Amino acid sequence: MQILVTGGAGFIGSHIVDAYLQEGHQVVVVDNLSTGKKSNLNQAAVFYPIDICSWKELELVFQKHAFEVVNHHAAQINLRRSMDEPVFDAEVNIIGSLNLFELCRKYGVKKFIFASSGGAIYGIPKQIPVDEKAPTKPLSPYGIAKLSVEQYLEYYFQVWDLERIILRYGNVYGPRQDPQGEAGVISIFCNNILKGDPCIVFGDGSKTRDYVSVHDIASANLLALNSSANIYNLGTGLETSVNQLIDLLQKVANQKISIIYDQDRKGEIERIALFSRQARELLGWETTIPLNKGIEEVFRWYQQECCKNNT
Repeated sequence: MQILVTGGAGFIGSHIVDAYLQEGHQVVVVDNLSTGKKSNLNQAAVFYPIDICSWKELELVFQKHAFEVVNHHAAQINLRRSMDEPVFDAEVNIIGSLNLFELCRKYGVKKFIFASSGGAIYGIPKQIPVDEKAPTKPLSPYGIAKLSVEQYLEYYFQVWDLERIILRYGNVYGPRQDPQGEAGVISIFCNNILKGDPCIVFGDGSKTRDYVSVHDIASANLLALNSSANIYNLGTGLETSVNQLIDLLQKVANQKISIIYDQDRKGEIERIALFSRQARELLGWETTIPLNKGIEEVFRWYQQECCKNNT
């Protein structure tokens, strides 16, 4: 297949590009490198340093390639920035996505895979783990934008036959996640530990998330290539608190971690875990990496990166 991966130089996107290429697909990457890195890029992919908000440049890519699938991971990913700059968040996450939908319609792309958020879309869940039929009540502009894009995709599916696969991710972690700026807490903590800096916990550390390895997420994106239109939660179904993460990291690092408890932040949910029954039954997807093993992999990866930077 010829596949376009937006955000393919980013943390999650680059792992998906690797998985697609390994299966023999032809992959084109569009990424403006605002958060992605050239070092993440697979050299076997065709790369265009383009912003999804730039219609003219984006259309040239669609003119050059006959895409069968678009996999959309380019996004403004900072939840707190979405609260400070909701217009900017909407410009990237909604208008940028609409550019892609319109180009898919214009150039006959048949399938669209969208990276949505199982953490931000459901808001405060009444029952955990949360399934795909739970009410969607996002608490941030970021979550609102993700939900809006899902609804636009439903329109393009119903009216223009653009088959949409919506993947609602848990908290994805793994190698290549940038600990600077908006990033997963696991990568931030690993980086701080190796630098000798304290780990800052917002609130009392009791907030829970569903942490899922990027390798399992890449596997789901592979399976999605042969899936019919659907919405899938992708998580482990398990809640893990920040305090539990710290305990796991102390074991991996074999040291006591310095912790600073800071004021809680608005717009963040207290608890979440995702029920992924549809992904298991319809995609044949299962998580394969337990959190303790995944954290160990990430910590060792950051150790290697620190060694590279110090030589």
